[in-house]
Amino acid sequence: MKGVDLYGRVRYAVQIAGISRREAARRFGIDPRTVAKMLTFSVPPGYRRSGPPKRPKLDPFVGIIDQILKEDKGRPAKQRHTSKRIFERLRDEHGYGGGITIVKDYVRGRRLRQREVFVPLRHDPGHAQVDFGEALGVIDGVERKLHFFAMDLPHSDACFVQAYPAETTEAFCEGHNAAFRFFGKVPLSILYDNTTLAVARILGDGTRQRTRVFSELQSHYLFLDRFGRPGKGNDKGKVEGLVGHIRRNFLVPMPRAASYDRLNEKLIDDCRCRLGDRLRGHGETIGGRLIRDLAAFNSLPPAPYDACEKRAGRVSSLSLVRYRGTDYSVPTAYGYREVLIRGYVDEVVISCGADIIARHARSYEREDFVFDPLHYLALLEQKTGALDQAAPLAGWHLPEEFATLRRLLEARMGKPGKREFVQVLRLLEVFRPDDVLAGIREAIGRGVIGFDAVKHLVLCRIERRPPRLDLTVYPYLPKATVATTSARSYMDLLSGVAS
Repeated sequence: MKGVDLYGRVRYAVQIAGISRREAARRFGIDPRTVAKMLTFSVPPGYRRSGPPKRPKLDPFVGIIDQILKEDKGRPAKQRHTSKRIFERLRDEHGYGGGITIVKDYVRGRRLRQREVFVPLRHDPGHAQVDFGEALGVIDGVERKLHFFAMDLPHSDACFVQAYPAETTEAFCEGHNAAFRFFGKVPLSILYDNTTLAVARILGDGTRQRTRVFSELQSHYLFLDRFGRPGKGNDKGKVEGLVGHIRRNFLVPMPRAASYDRLNEKLIDDCRCRLGDRLRGHGETIGGRLIRDLAAFNSLPPAPYDACEKRAGRVSSLSLVRYRGTDYSVPTAYGYREVLIRGYVDEVVISCGADIIARHARSYEREDFVFDPLHYLALLEQKTGALDQAAPLAGWHLPEEFATLRRLLEARMGKPGKREFVQVLRLLEVFRPDDVLAGIREAIGRGVIGFDAVKHLVLCRIERRPPRLDLTVYPYLPKATVATTSARSYMDLLSGVAS
């Protein structure tokens, strides 16, 4: 191939010096047709194909390959044909006799031409994008999968992130509450993928049927919703990029925290620190551009949305209510009743009618049981035989004085002592544990072992009055005998003579 320096000399000789093309071919030792090409192109044009390459072995099978690639578009990405698999099918099913290399070259070129090309977008102030991501972290010494809620403001690139134990409806709603509280305002619109937390169904015309909870959230904060095309993550590319940024920067090295609250405090600090960054192509920091975003936002409502999932339930014969695979206890008086379950990120609240009858810390373990021992004491007062095997009381760590009181009650009264001990435990339904413990300690110290005495001492402690116990109800105590003093003994005492 002739170099560009030869091109320059030949073109100068013919077009400036005025020699003929024949003379230039003779002088530079090249073909006259090469001289003509040099006069047409200022630099070597490279190899130019006059027509598409001929593939006599592959061309009859091109239509089959195109059909396979077309059908692959509607299949999962991990279950599509490789070039090798296409070659094997052509060979085994259609009698192809060529090599695999030409098949690979054709498939690669075809796929490149089919790849989607995107239009650069501008992002006006006042809008947001939301998504969930996953990462590993250590919470309270246990390695867990973290599900983090991410909100991105495309105009300013400001972000907000919070981690939750699971990607649930209540986490979705609580993430919005926390994000709006962080920014102090509500975006005009939010773009989502077609998560089932927000979209119950996509109708034939593309219309989204919202879930009840998402409709409530939207009505509470009055933002517009937008949804990307199914399976097209690039429609919300800003937040998709943010999820990767969070995973690579905020969560590396693997985070370790005593609780989710502690981890989320750290993540909020990371979001605040990022406001000082200036990204490529921008003359302002993220925080500087956030001012324009917030100016376009709407104001917050007076109170946050009640971020919970509501479900109807029924209390079982064991006084348990099941929510997301975990059984939670309620007072035994509500057995077999219809209840309303409200599941929050960190607690489960159970109501019957207008009354809240139980409140538990949320458990994310599979097939777990969450008991409140106080819920079963009224029933155990009637069925004292189940006291030692009652599962709700297992793991209930009470001060040692409770066990001491039980031993003394049973030693004094036998089997009825169990019932009195349960009655003492039921004082915890009404009074503070510290007051009940103080009453038990004083009862043991005074030797007045019984429910009535403990209750009296607890009330005296609360009302700040001295106790007045009738010891005649405790016949096992030693009785003191007080006799009338004689005059002779008194006179002997005065004279110093022992009687």
